Amino acid sequence: MFRIGQGFDIHRLADNRKFILGGIQIAYKKGLLGHSDADCLCHSIIDALLGALSLDDIGSHFPDSDIKYKDADSIVLLKKTYELIKQKGYIINNIDNTIFAQEPKMKPYIPLMKEKLAKIMEIEKNQISIKAKTMEEQDSIGQKLAVATQSIVLLKKCKAD
Repeated sequence: MFRIGQGFDIHRLADNRKFILGGIQIAYKKGLLGHSDADCLCHSIIDALLGALSLDDIGSHFPDSDIKYKDADSIVLLKKTYELIKQKGYIINNIDNTIFAQEPKMKPYIPLMKEKLAKIMEIEKNQISIKAKTMEEQDSIGQKLAVATQSIVLLKKCKAD
């Protein structure tokens, strides 16, 4: 049996924050603003994984009202989510991701993101796609005010619950 899920996340860019995406720190003059480290790529993957199995959303599992998630490493949250997916008897068949950012340029960082994310989710690098698009200077992303990501995951049942 296969299950598909999709996730989306957006975070504003802000001064005095680290820019972390896909578990990789990116050199940039601003960072993503959020309760955790605001890694919107990890967040959209988490929502896609949870959505595929109808397990609510990231806010249900890691609420921003809980102080223990203040400045949390989203890679750790992704690992916890993947463990839950495995407990339900599923493995990842593949993941397709799109990053929407006017700046910084993502291409140099994508191989590192793929490597880090594949390791966390126990998949091969060829099972994860990461693409980057600008917004042609339109909307909040194009005006360099925010970064967004979209993820689609296909899960495969590997064992009974």
